[in-house]
Amino acid sequence: MSTKQCGHHKDKRKKILKRVFATIFVILFILLLTFLIIWAILQPKKPRFILQDATIYAFNVTAVPNLLTSNFQVTVTSRNPNSKIGIFYDKLDIFATYRSQQITYYTTILPTYQGHKDTNVWSPFIYGNSIPVAPYNGAALSQDQSNGDIWLMIKINGKVKWKVGSFTSGHYNIHVTCPAYIPFGNRNSGIAVGSAVKYQLSTKCQVSV
Repeated sequence: MSTKQCGHHKDKRKKILKRVFATIFVILFILLLTFLIIWAILQPKKPRFILQDATIYAFNVTAVPNLLTSNFQVTVTSRNPNSKIGIFYDKLDIFATYRSQQITYYTTILPTYQGHKDTNVWSPFIYGNSIPVAPYNGAALSQDQSNGDIWLMIKINGKVKWKVGSFTSGHYNIHVTCPAYIPFGNRNSGIAVGSAVKYQLSTKCQVSV
C-alpha cells in the first residue's frame, strides 16, 4: 500500500513540474514574441557617423627604425536617426590605422546617452609616440607624405545599448570606419591653426552593429 502511495506522489510531482516548466516556457515565449513585435514596429536604425575634420599637429616618420610620432585632433558627429529609440554609448575607443595597421594609441570617448533624433559631437585627440610601423608601411608612409597626401582610416570600436521607454537592451558591439584623406602637400587646402593645419573632410563613415 505504501509503495503505491509513493508512486502516486512521484507521478503527482512530475505533473506539477511539467506544468511549472510549461508555464515558464509560455511566459518566456510571450515575452520574446512581444519584444520582437515591438522591435519590428519601431524598426531600429544604426547611428550615422561623419568625420567632419582633422587638425594635424604632428606627423613624423623615421626611416631606421620605422617609427611614427603623430598628434592630431578629429571632429566626429554621430546622429541617432530613430524617433522612439535612445542609444547609450557605454564605451568608445577611437584610433587611426594605415594599411590595416594601427598607428596610434586608443583614445577613450566618455560614455554618453543620445536621445531620439539627437546629434553628438566629439573632438578627441589621437596620438602616438614612436609607434613601431611595419617596414613596408613605414616606407609607404614616407613616400605618401613626400607625395603630399596620406589615406588613413579613423576607427571607433565600442559598445552600445538601445533604450525603448523604460526598457534597456543588453550590450551590442559597434564598429565605425571613417576614411580620412589628408592632403599634406597643399597647406592651402587647410586652415592654419597656430602651427597646425585643419582639414575639412565631411566623410561618411561605415557603421556596423
